[in-house]
Amino acid sequence: MASKQFDLVVIGSGPGGYVAAIRAAQLGMKVGIVEKNPTLGGTCLNVGCIPSKALLDSSEHYFQAKHQFSTHGIKLKDLEVDMNQMITRKADVVKKTVEGVSYLMKKNKIEVLSGLGSFVDKNTIKVTKDDGSFEEVKTDKTIIATGSEPVELPGMAFDGKKIISSTEALELTEIPETMIVIGGGVIASEMASVYGRLGSKIITVEFMDRLIPSMDADLGKELAKVLKKELDYQVHFKHKAVGAKVAGKKVIVTAENTKNGENVDFEGDICLVAVGRRPYTEGLGLEKLGIETDRGRIPVNENLETAVPGVFAIGDVVRGAMLAHKASEEGVLVAEFMAGQHPHINYRAIPNVVYTWPEVAGVGFTEQELKEDKIPYKSGKFPFKASGRARASMDDSFGFVKVLSHKETDELLGMHIVGPRAADMIMEGVMGLEYRASAEDIAIFSHPHPTFSESVKEAAMGATADRIIHL
Repeated sequence: MASKQFDLVVIGSGPGGYVAAIRAAQLGMKVGIVEKNPTLGGTCLNVGCIPSKALLDSSEHYFQAKHQFSTHGIKLKDLEVDMNQMITRKADVVKKTVEGVSYLMKKNKIEVLSGLGSFVDKNTIKVTKDDGSFEEVKTDKTIIATGSEPVELPGMAFDGKKIISSTEALELTEIPETMIVIGGGVIASEMASVYGRLGSKIITVEFMDRLIPSMDADLGKELAKVLKKELDYQVHFKHKAVGAKVAGKKVIVTAENTKNGENVDFEGDICLVAVGRRPYTEGLGLEKLGIETDRGRIPVNENLETAVPGVFAIGDVVRGAMLAHKASEEGVLVAEFMAGQHPHINYRAIPNVVYTWPEVAGVGFTEQELKEDKIPYKSGKFPFKASGRARASMDDSFGFVKVLSHKETDELLGMHIVGPRAADMIMEGVMGLEYRASAEDIAIFSHPHPTFSESVKEAAMGATADRIIHL
């Protein structure tokens, strides 16, 4: 018999789940959150966003010390990477972050239910512990927020040692001499940036014709140019990875050149397979509710409610980009909808960010989408090489800001940045889209000098009236 009664049970404690739980508790609901792993925070906090950013920062510090400090008059001797310490620091960052989530659960009086959550029926959740014991709890409503897992390619099964996913890539204690990276998307590019900056030769195999193919094409082209210039980096576009085998201490990856149909082999010490993620719904018991997935995702309506009233789904298990901040926004939306409020999400104004160096960020329409949809537009682009702040920094003179606006109304349609602080500067574009600003609105704002953000102003001036000042 179920011994506990909740207004809401959230299955999954990642950025979607725990944010939904907190917002629901703030709105007066009695909330339980179910997590199958030993720590809260989901993929993002434990083996995704947070640990990868810790390693990205560490690797960038090393790269700057090795290649750029001398130009600032800073001389070093006997510089080396202590990979064990780098991993230890990363683990400490993760530990403090997940402990923070546990604190927030206690602060908001949210009960944590440890175990695998599954449906008995729409109002009964079974929580099964590792030892097989279980408890059943009652709930009025449920949010599914179980996230995603790495995609495994045929003929390239993960062995955790030579053929690895991003999870194992965050735990390497030795820098591979050569790393083969399958995929050129966000995760693949970030891990290539980490190990490339630590000294690995990177061989990227990408099926599409550019890096980060889901973003504006100019961003991927610029990122590839910088990586090739600064790192021991090569990329093979329009190549489909078809198999990998371990040969002694090496791994050999076979890829098909889709332009001519020929196979080519690549040899490395580690093969990282990072071709995307798939929704994780295993063990939920969706079939007991009659919920069928569509290509792995759970179908939902505009309020993120499934076909079963009172059962909602958010984040990576539903439509849209697999982004932590998108999941968080959806969690808030569902909690507020349950409370009778009228929340909204503008999916076009949710930014994409790649935390390589240079950083890459984009929001709104890409230039390719505008062309395909036959939307008349203007484009303004300002390169960081013309930015005084970029020159005064670490010679961050690569990259650009691109602003897209409607040709007839000047309404902001998109903003795309590759360069220093792109992840933070993209918020000008996000706010502009939310408030339906014009490119001129952004152009007339006073931006402090000297800052990287001045480049946003210049690009906006280019989009609104072709009047860039410093170029």
